[in-house]
Amino acid sequence: MATSETALKAARTVVMPSGQDSLVVDPATDLPKIVVVGGGAGGLELATRLGDKLGRKKKAHVTLLERSRTHIWKPLLHEIAAGSMDVGRHELDYLAQGHWHGFRFRYGEMIGLDRKNRLVHTAATFDDEGRQITPPRSYPYDTLVIAIGSVSNDFGTPGVMTNAIMLDTPEQAERFNRRLINACIRANTQADPIRPGQLHVTIIGAGATGSELSAELHRTTRGLIAYGLDKVNPERDIKISLVEAQPRILPALPEKLSLATSEILKGLGVEIRAGSFVTEVTDKGVMLKTGEFIPSELVVWAAGVKGPDILARLDGLEVTKGNFLVVRETLETTLDPDIFALGDCTYLLPEGHDHPIPPRAQAAHQEASHLYKQIVRRMAGQPLKPFRYRDFGSLVSLGEYSTVGSLMGFISGKSMWVEGLFAKLMYRMLYKMHLMALHGYSKVILDTIARTITRRTEPPIKLH
Repeated sequence: MATSETALKAARTVVMPSGQDSLVVDPATDLPKIVVVGGGAGGLELATRLGDKLGRKKKAHVTLLERSRTHIWKPLLHEIAAGSMDVGRHELDYLAQGHWHGFRFRYGEMIGLDRKNRLVHTAATFDDEGRQITPPRSYPYDTLVIAIGSVSNDFGTPGVMTNAIMLDTPEQAERFNRRLINACIRANTQADPIRPGQLHVTIIGAGATGSELSAELHRTTRGLIAYGLDKVNPERDIKISLVEAQPRILPALPEKLSLATSEILKGLGVEIRAGSFVTEVTDKGVMLKTGEFIPSELVVWAAGVKGPDILARLDGLEVTKGNFLVVRETLETTLDPDIFALGDCTYLLPEGHDHPIPPRAQAAHQEASHLYKQIVRRMAGQPLKPFRYRDFGSLVSLGEYSTVGSLMGFISGKSMWVEGLFAKLMYRMLYKMHLMALHGYSKVILDTIARTITRRTEPPIKLH
């Protein structure tokens, strides 16, 4: 009891410079304090490994701060939006993961940083009825890792925030899926003929997310209609448009991959509009710079990313114009050696390179693995080693229709073109590798067997 009372007395309050509510400071601990902000692919993998290595053995106090309570691998969001994946069967509870792996999970969104006192500030959280769940808090750190990812960039385009749905979170992906299902059911029951654009989906941004979503939607919309929506003709009433400002889709990937993906999507009837600039999104459709209007009552915005706005307010840390945290090759932020960053929220330009490390899942995984080793070295008083990114290639999954991509570094350092079943297996292995980093081999194998059995007793698409 004495220890508990001492810890409570150690708690204090601070007032945010902006005049926001006071924040209760988390009780201090004698162990080195490692705080990871963001439970995406990189942040959760890092917290898990640090918890296993340091937290369990009482060598450090490892804390994961995250504004959500469950984790979904972000590259799967397009499947959730299309309805080909049930969130409930793939989400991971942070609280349980922390219990299993020696770190503690704290629920809340980072809203500020006090570098002088080494405090991370989080906002209060509320339930759907407006009742407070957790109060504003501050968490002390000795080593801080920021891994809050990126968000979609609307580039100030009018109407995007009110009339389009982005796919940055599982909640947004589920929201689009519900809107899609409701639109199909509404069209099937209405007395009037289906309006032009009523069941037209326009995807703005033909990167990996937009391209993969267009293929998934082609399959799931037809699957949905097959479950009794007999008044809707998918070939006549449903249309999918993929709009890209660059001259070709998948502009950040090799041209061969772009061309192969284009051919598959065109074969599915997806309308590809490359070199098209969107000037406005309304509740009726999308306006292009040419003056052409695309009737569409279902719009997804997947064009461009930026760092979350909070990164520009982190007590003077260096950021780019796109709000990405600038880091050294050791993944330390340029102005504070106690603060590291990894994943999509960072800007790292390796020495001798013209382009920064791309915001991909493989980069976040590699950075998490590297930073885990460096934090262990840091605690031992050893110098940090620079991060070296290895590009293993790119894969684009077009659902059941095909998977195409190029793998690098496997045969004499050269790239290898893959497609079809082999490419699909490689794509699925990326997700399995992420799960193995979180759970280990045996649990992933058992989970895979269980999912295979379950899929035989359920519809292949989400119907509600």
